[in-house]
Amino acid sequence: MKKNVFLLLLFVIIACNSAKTVTISNGPNQKITKKTNHETFSYQQGDTTYVMQKYFLVLLKKGKNRNHSKEEAAELQQKHMAHIAWLDKTGKISLAGPSENHETIAGFLLFNTETIKEADSLAHLDPAVKAGRLEVEALPWWAAKGSTLK
Repeated sequence: MKKNVFLLLLFVIIACNSAKTVTISNGPNQKITKKTNHETFSYQQGDTTYVMQKYFLVLLKKGKNRNHSKEEAAELQQKHMAHIAWLDKTGKISLAGPSENHETIAGFLLFNTETIKEADSLAHLDPAVKAGRLEVEALPWWAAKGSTLK
């Protein structure tokens, strides 16, 4: 019995952690196939099968060092936005945006990375984080693949 449970657990771990092949449409007659280790699962509800993927929500919190001059703050903001543009260009984030009038949360990034460690490392490359103006908290978050904002 213990051996069967162990084998079942081993199978689940391998299935969840093995590379998956994903096909992405890149226009009407082009498809790109790539391997990914994103954690996913699927479930059926009625006639629809949902494939859920683990993403990583990064909270950008107001940091302890917020006493920059107006010029320094503007330069850090420009570098921060360039960093977000780079994350978007490389396909590492799915969403990004500021918070409004919150005491501690300045903004959000939704990372499309394979691990929380990768999301956290990329978020810590942000010049505003390095300067202490922002701090990072990364959380796992599940969403149906192909979800859109409404």
